[in-house]
Amino acid sequence: MAEAYFPHVSTNSRIKRTIDILGALVGLLITGFVLLPIAISIQIDNPGRIFYSQIRCGIGGRPFRIWKFRSMVTNADRLQHLVQNEAMGNIFKSKDDPRVTRVGRFLRRTSLDELPQFWNVLRGEMSLVGTRPPTLDEVKRYELHHWKRLAVKPGITGEWQVNGRSEIKDFEDVVAMDLEYQRKWSVMYDLKLIVRTIAVVLNKHGAC
Repeated sequence: MAEAYFPHVSTNSRIKRTIDILGALVGLLITGFVLLPIAISIQIDNPGRIFYSQIRCGIGGRPFRIWKFRSMVTNADRLQHLVQNEAMGNIFKSKDDPRVTRVGRFLRRTSLDELPQFWNVLRGEMSLVGTRPPTLDEVKRYELHHWKRLAVKPGITGEWQVNGRSEIKDFEDVVAMDLEYQRKWSVMYDLKLIVRTIAVVLNKHGAC
């Protein structure tokens, strides 16, 4: 299915890639400053790994390993079947997910848990702005029109990030926003979304 769609023009933009590299370097510098206090907080609250990784699907459905600061208990993936999914379609959301730790709630509310993804951006697996990166299980259930959203690189932020994040609970709404991003895309539009994302994070709007 993935081969049925040509990569979006943004994937070949040297300016976009340059912005990604510069943004990733700044993001990793910030990550370095907060790494120690976050690591200590995670260990005190729920001992285990500092980082959480998971295989996600990137452009064209190609798998890659995404990185985050761990915000859930260590065996969270094995407990997912015990948590009720409050979303519709090929996404999983639970507003009061009991697997999220106390420190994890703070990390998610401030989006600090996503800082390690700048490493994915530097590697070229993600972009600063793009689509929400789906899991392998989600992609296995994709219908034909869902594949269109994978014509761009997944992003740390995007239309879904600045328009509600956890408040968006219908997968078709996510798909619609991702396709709208592809139609609107320009370097200036990316920069606009980055600025809006900073405002959303500072206001902690839509975080879970």
